[in-house]
Amino acid sequence: MNCGEPHDTDCSEVLSEVWLFLDQECDKTRRAALQTHLDECHPCLEQFGLEEHLKALLARKCGGDYAPADLKARIRATIVEIRSED
Repeated sequence: MNCGEPHDTDCSEVLSEVWLFLDQECDKTRRAALQTHLDECHPCLEQFGLEEHLKALLARKCGGDYAPADLKARIRATIVEIRSED
């Protein structure tokens, strides 16, 4: 997705990291860049709102269970590998 407006961080990049942002799993610098983009970009902010509501719904319905740390690490590694192939 791209809203067509110039941003320091591309819309597709922001949306691919929205779960990391929601879970506060990115460093402070990256979090600030994502927040700045969301503050400036209405389409991304709208999508972020949907993701935020989905996360809240999942937390309510799934009892707040957390994924094991090794699973998170494997998923992150796979995402990094896929993104580096682009």
